[in-house]
Amino acid sequence: MHRKRGEGVKNGKKPTLKQKKLMRCHGLDPDAWLVTKDTTETLEVVNRVSLKRIGKPKLRRLSKEI
Repeated sequence: MHRKRGEGVKNGKKPTLKQKKLMRCHGLDPDAWLVTKDTTETLEVVNRVSLKRIGKPKLRRLSKEI
């Protein structure tokens, strides 16, 4: 099964120190997540393990308001 163009997840990046602190505040382990989108309101992360599996990867949107 092939993914269509534009479908799926963009390449995740290693989180910065500030992003890691935000992930910990939301109860996530920063070593298990990659950052896919960082906006002023939210931080979108994807699970490293779920990227290796076939199917839909596990995504989370974290609010930067705490």
